[in-house]
Amino acid sequence: MPRQIALLRGINLGARNRVSMPDLRELLEGLGHEDVRTLLQSGNVVLTSDETGEQLEQALEKEIAKDLGVESRVVVRTVNEIEVVVERDPFADVADDPKRYQVSFLSAPPEAAVVRALEDADVAPEQVLVSGREIYAWHPGGIQRSPLVKLLTDKKLGVTATARNWNTVTKLLELARE
Repeated sequence: MPRQIALLRGINLGARNRVSMPDLRELLEGLGHEDVRTLLQSGNVVLTSDETGEQLEQALEKEIAKDLGVESRVVVRTVNEIEVVVERDPFADVADDPKRYQVSFLSAPPEAAVVRALEDADVAPEQVLVSGREIYAWHPGGIQRSPLVKLLTDKKLGVTATARNWNTVTKLLELARE
């Protein structure tokens, strides 16, 4: 069975969409997933499952809503896909603060016109690179006031997106390899 990373979007942000990580692990183990581990409190799950990709995403969304009462989109990547994300690292030479360096994981590749508009956007000194179902974004001035972040929404991209900072991406890979 393949090792996978499930990224839940928009949970445990302030007082809304609260999900207990022990409850989430218990739910997923009860559904037959193995070696379920979570990272932080923000919906990062590593698990082993026969289900993959879109099938796993839909099943997790349905069961989390049913059993935990939280509507959350889920984006899944295999360990190999996360390894490629880390190996690709287009901003390794400039991103000197991993908390300001994010990868947005997308449910599907965005339309070509969306990619062109994003890459042509005047957001300097921020930098962005779209690579298939991931968007790398370097926010040297921080994320809070970032003009680039405003372009990385589901509505602007036309697909579901959930972002993780570089620390979280590399920690998820480490956790999945254990």
